[in-house]
Amino acid sequence: MAEIELQLPTHQHKNGAEAFKQEFFRSNESIINGSALLDQMDYEDWLTHTIKNQSPETVNKEWVLATTFFAVRKADKKIVGMVDVRHNLEHDFLADFGGHIGFSVIPSERNKGYATKMLELGLDYAKTLNLEKVMVGCFSNNLPSIRTIQKCGGVLTETKPYSDGNLVNIYWILLQ
Repeated sequence: MAEIELQLPTHQHKNGAEAFKQEFFRSNESIINGSALLDQMDYEDWLTHTIKNQSPETVNKEWVLATTFFAVRKADKKIVGMVDVRHNLEHDFLADFGGHIGFSVIPSERNKGYATKMLELGLDYAKTLNLEKVMVGCFSNNLPSIRTIQKCGGVLTETKPYSDGNLVNIYWILLQ
C-alpha cells in the first residue's frame, strides 16, 4: 500500500473530489459513507458545509461538530478515500447507527489496505478530541468494513435493523 495522509478539504481538492465522487456513481454507488454529503452537493457548497461543521459557532444545528478529511495518496496526490470524524454522538442517527467515524475508499483503490490506514488515522484524530472510545457502524454484510473495524480494535456490541431492513453492526473501539 502506498503511503497516505489525511488532508482537510480545500478549493485545490475540487477536481480530485469530483473525480472521486464520479467513480462512486459510475460504480452504481450513490452513497459515499463518511463524505459529509459530498454525494449530494456540489463541491463549493459542500466545502462551505464541512468548514462550518468544524466550528461550534457555525455547525449545522441539525448535526454535530465534525471534521471531514480526504485520504490522499502521497505519491500522486490522488484522493483514495474519505474519513468523517464526528466529535460527539448528540444526534439520533449517529447515536443509533452512524457512530463517531465514517469512511469510504474509492472503488478502484479497495482491497489495498487504505481503509485500515484511514481508520487508524481517524482514530488518532479522535484521540486529539479527548474521546476515550468511539463507535463505528457498518452494514452486517459489508465484510471488508467489518475486517477493517476489527483490525483497528473494534468490538461488536450490537446488531440491529436499519430503516431499509438491512442489519447494522455497532462496534466500539477504545482509544488509548
